[in-house]
Amino acid sequence: MSLIPFDDRDGFIWFDGKLVPWRDAKIHVLTHALHYASSVFEGQRAYGGEIFKLTEHSERLHKSAEILDFKVPYSVAEIDQAARDVLKANNLTDAYLRPVAWRGAEQMGVAAPLTKTHVAIAAWAWPSYFSPEAKLKGLRLTVSRWKRPAPDSAPTSSKAAGLYMICTLSKHEADRAGFDDAIMFDYRGQVAEATGANVFFVQDGKIHTPTPDCFLDGITRRTVIDLAKKRGIEVIQRAIMPSEMEGFEQAFLTGTAAEVTPLREIGQYNFEVGTIAQTLMKDYDDFVNGRLA
Repeated sequence: MSLIPFDDRDGFIWFDGKLVPWRDAKIHVLTHALHYASSVFEGQRAYGGEIFKLTEHSERLHKSAEILDFKVPYSVAEIDQAARDVLKANNLTDAYLRPVAWRGAEQMGVAAPLTKTHVAIAAWAWPSYFSPEAKLKGLRLTVSRWKRPAPDSAPTSSKAAGLYMICTLSKHEADRAGFDDAIMFDYRGQVAEATGANVFFVQDGKIHTPTPDCFLDGITRRTVIDLAKKRGIEVIQRAIMPSEMEGFEQAFLTGTAAEVTPLREIGQYNFEVGTIAQTLMKDYDDFVNGRLA
């Protein structure tokens, strides 16, 4: 498979307040974020030229940075407008956007209170994270050996780059073993999430999903919960132990990249690609594309 490197593309990236040619959006090798993970980011999708839940994403970028003890130097409204400008400058209507904020290269060391905060936003055409065929059949997930950390051992309510290190490791191991992704348990041994998406289960017509107390309460997650409630489907947020997966009939993932994607297997447990998962997959697609109020 031929890959197009992300540092060698045509187009424009919004970088510290202005649009610059894609290849000119560069940082120094001694940037603090590269060495100490002082970086936060967002993942957004545009459908038909409109960025879904844009302001919610911009607000979360601000909050994530504050949790990591730095401040985004642009307002939420300015970040919103910059995202729209990037989409337009790259002539995109259906796209993925990546806002990112990070500490610069003014200081090198664990403590870096005098670093400048930089912000960039890129956009590119990117279809759903999982193929239509995979969504139709349902994904196969393995169980990661890595655990989501406790809130008092990592800034788990921030969408911080460093928290994704174990997600990359888990996804690589899953890929090598022939799986689509991996489910991660938390520090207590409870079901948490996949490597980049929240997880839901269905039993007796009700939806069960882990309480997001050590991982992100995803924007797509909240959207799908609202869609399910509009359908009159009860959604129960609670602690879920791995052994409970044996009794669930359906399972699916939600996320900006994954959207709504059914599962057919998690480790030793099997699920059907059933009506509720399929209905919410369609409802979400209709909602983000303006076909459902």
